[in-house]
Amino acid sequence: MDNNKRAEILIQAMPYIQKNYGQTIVVKYGGNAMLNEELKEAVMSDIVLMQLVGINVVLVHGGGPEISQMLDKTGKKSEFKNGLRVTDKETIDIVQQVLAGKVNKSLVQHLSRCGGRAIGLCGLDGKMLMAKKLNTNEDLGFVGEIDAVNPLIIMDSLKNGYIPVISTIAGGYNGEVYNINADLAAAKIAAKLGAKKLILMTDIRGLLRDVNDESSLISVVKVNDVPKLMGDGVIKGGMIPKIDCCVDALRSGVKRAHILDGRLKHSILLELFSDEGIGTMLCK
Repeated sequence: MDNNKRAEILIQAMPYIQKNYGQTIVVKYGGNAMLNEELKEAVMSDIVLMQLVGINVVLVHGGGPEISQMLDKTGKKSEFKNGLRVTDKETIDIVQQVLAGKVNKSLVQHLSRCGGRAIGLCGLDGKMLMAKKLNTNEDLGFVGEIDAVNPLIIMDSLKNGYIPVISTIAGGYNGEVYNINADLAAAKIAAKLGAKKLILMTDIRGLLRDVNDESSLISVVKVNDVPKLMGDGVIKGGMIPKIDCCVDALRSGVKRAHILDGRLKHSILLELFSDEGIGTMLCK
């Protein structure tokens, strides 16, 4: 690429940089894209660039595949009910070690290597995430739902020039530790921070009208369209909780929510800084 082309790209990105400067964007990162080192490096580079152009980035992460791998090593079988991991006492100890330890610090190290300033946090720090046991027909053990978000430690980190990297375990009111769905945690954090955008990175292109046809991507979904799309069976399966998270965030004050394909290199930059966004954007 010659220098003129590079200059053109920067000029095209300028209005989007201006529009997002000083704003807070919460990015949820997880899924199989976390296991691919090349994709991980691209995501970390995107986040560092966002910070460098004046965006307050908060990175919320899961780590399901890594948890499953660690459980396998200990000879413990992973069990899921309705898409949620059954989390007994032994499992929650492993979840805490993997998410708040291995995965969290690995992401901090990646961001640092890309030139960013990052700090690793979890929902236990500063009582950031307080939870109670998830009330379902099935007993899932130490799976929680967020009851309260205290954003002070996140805001302090941003104010001091750090990218907060948050693992999604939460504290209970009687000393328990709960495993929290990362999409739900990101949505709650985005709402509490008054974020401009919530970005959920997934293993699919976005919301598809036909799951077998990636060209059937629905680029924009309004909150009022969601019930009909669910009724028509367009929003189904694992996409239901993701859409629900986005809708809850929008109703709580977040301006836009995006579902992006984490398998595509630099998908965040393509969505934020180009004329042609990718993935599915949800808005009011």
